[in-house]
Amino acid sequence: MENNTSLQQQLLEAGVHFGHLKKKWNPKMLPYIFAEKKGIHIIDLNKTVEGLQETAAAMKQIARSGRKIMFVATKKQAKEIVTECAQKVNMPYVTDRWLGGMLTNFNTVRKSVKKMQSIEKMLNDGSFDSITKKERLQLSRDKDKMEKVLGGIANMTRLPAALFLVDIGHEHIALAEARRLGVTTFGLVDTNCDPNKVDYFIPGNDDATKSIAIITQYLTAAIAEGLAERQAEKTDEDESEEVTDKGPRFDENVEEGGERGARRGGGRGPAGGAGAPKRRVPSTQKRTSAR
Repeated sequence: MENNTSLQQQLLEAGVHFGHLKKKWNPKMLPYIFAEKKGIHIIDLNKTVEGLQETAAAMKQIARSGRKIMFVATKKQAKEIVTECAQKVNMPYVTDRWLGGMLTNFNTVRKSVKKMQSIEKMLNDGSFDSITKKERLQLSRDKDKMEKVLGGIANMTRLPAALFLVDIGHEHIALAEARRLGVTTFGLVDTNCDPNKVDYFIPGNDDATKSIAIITQYLTAAIAEGLAERQAEKTDEDESEEVTDKGPRFDENVEEGGERGARRGGGRGPAGGAGAPKRRVPSTQKRTSAR
């Protein structure tokens, strides 16, 4: 309970509770509005904490399973924060411009990424030394343009498992593509948006830099926890495999040799039946027969 109170206090100080003007509201946000003050809706921070914790738990689970969560925030005040957080947990991100078809036409986007990477490689290894200065400059500009838009998804080889969106109204194209493909969606939802459009949502101010920062950092910490748990599980598995490897091994050559011997001896095994493999007699049976 104390943790919730301190989290609420932090959210309050960051201005997460400030919604939009009353005239801009979406009626579906009614259950998450606490009051109205000077024509501005005030968001219920109890609901924000609930949504934040539920979203964080779901994101942690996805990260633990080794899948990717794409961060999408093309609003000016969210770009730097989201880029920094996504890079911290090595997740793909889009903070400059959402290209139409980035998910629904993923194969074509991957081709553009590969083109960008090949230009970068050639510029670095001196493959373009033979071309003119003007052509090299043009290629550098093309690469910089692509880097700006596609840099955040350069290492993403397949579709992400989920999308985290700051302002679902502003990122409506990304949201529509994710819903069409059945990709899980998480969103920071203000009073002017429909919360039912995303699978998990956090009622909160999606315009203030401090508000975006505190929400994104909280979720990034949850993803980092999930990744750490995954790494710990992998380490445990590796250790258990090493222990297993040190144990006694079954000698396959013995059985193979037995089969070969059976085949050479007229195709009949000792247990009867054509080509039957030689059966290994347990040591207890040997002792009984000796008596």
